[in-house]
Amino acid sequence: MERPELSIAVQRTPGEVVLKLAGEIDMLTVGRLSSVVNEMVTDPPPRIVLDMGGITFCDSQGLGTLVVLSRKASFAQSVLILTNVGDFLMRVLDITGLRSALMIQPS
Repeated sequence: MERPELSIAVQRTPGEVVLKLAGEIDMLTVGRLSSVVNEMVTDPPPRIVLDMGGITFCDSQGLGTLVVLSRKASFAQSVLILTNVGDFLMRVLDITGLRSALMIQPS
């Protein structure tokens, strides 16, 4: 079985940092995503945007990590926003009840 990959491209502007994500968010890749976002909240921009357009899979650990990172950003006086959330992930967020726990910007 091939190891899932998660690529993270960082784009900074004065008011926000956009993390363009592609691949899978799962138990093998959440550590990488967490470390990148944790680095952002040490000197937080007003907004941290996770562009989910390239995400092909997200497991329960990935979902939990998104909620934890959202809370960490909030504690750091920043806001974590998901954008370009695909239909499959939106359905999962609805089914799990996590949609209300995350700030989602319509595509």
